[in-house]
Amino acid sequence: MKATPLLGWYRGLAIATGVALLVFCGFIVAKYGFDAGADATTYVAMVHGYLYIGYFVVTFLLGQKLKWPLGRMAAFLAAGCIPFASFVAERKVVAEARTKLVPAQAARETAAV
Repeated sequence: MKATPLLGWYRGLAIATGVALLVFCGFIVAKYGFDAGADATTYVAMVHGYLYIGYFVVTFLLGQKLKWPLGRMAAFLAAGCIPFASFVAERKVVAEARTKLVPAQAARETAAV
């Protein structure tokens, strides 16, 4: 499994999941605070749920590749369910992955030449 495509998927899903969660929170406020948008809230919740499933799988695979301990993996997996946390987690994971995966991949490419 190459690091670059997995990291790209992680970044995209982390941002999409975070945005969907914020939109969902807005719809929850509209539904219970202003009695509006009850039907749309269901669909927004489903979109966030499907995105979170993808985020969960990709984060798990990336965590396996980076050899995260169980607590760190659980924290990054939970970030998709906490508003704004997926944006913070995305920055930390990308910075860590670039320092660990990119030099290793460059070394493999150099050795293959």
